[in-house]
Amino acid sequence: MSHAPDTLGGVIGEMGVRVEPIDSKTAASAVIKNHYLHRRPPISHAFGLFHGPKLVGVVTYGTPPSRHLQMGAFPSDPGMVIELNRLWVDDAMPANSESWFVSRTLKLLPPRIVVSYADTAHGHVGYVYRALNFHYAGWTDMDRKTPRYDYIAKDPTKHTRESSRSGVAYRVRRLPKVKYWTVTGNKRDRRALAARCCWPIYDWHVLPPKVAEDVLEQRA
Repeated sequence: MSHAPDTLGGVIGEMGVRVEPIDSKTAASAVIKNHYLHRRPPISHAFGLFHGPKLVGVVTYGTPPSRHLQMGAFPSDPGMVIELNRLWVDDAMPANSESWFVSRTLKLLPPRIVVSYADTAHGHVGYVYRALNFHYAGWTDMDRKTPRYDYIAKDPTKHTRESSRSGVAYRVRRLPKVKYWTVTGNKRDRRALAARCCWPIYDWHVLPPKVAEDVLEQRA
């Protein structure tokens, strides 16, 4: 598995920035406060980006909310599939700090298939993942012919899956999420996991994600 080139190494080194494992409580508090979703995700592994004593970034990995997702990616051992489910880096950090940060956390994980989604509803198409050489696997509902809707909970801190319990405020058409995956571990682990992963690998240029053209233009 290759990751983003260390183009920020000199700058980050001079800043005294470091990456360390952090506990789930600290990670959850930071992402609830700073990540645009403002919700706590499932957390199995969490890492902090520190500038001196200050926490300036968090990335979390956890069990995906869908067992079907895990089965689809690795049916022989679904538990090997985890999701990169939150990434936050302080805006004061240098450009492209996100990829520098994530690349180092991937090296600290045990052997796993790591999946992640870029949320087009928030203008994301996954350039951080592309910079990290994640495999591009298309987008959600690629083969679906009819629209799908999400029912937004009255409590903004709740996921749409919980709207039936907390009450529905309104519904919105679900926009596709762009799918990416990679593998971790030593070279032998990565080779074995990649060979058994059932998620596809597409060419982003041949089959670009199905999102609004203005989003792609803004981020090209």
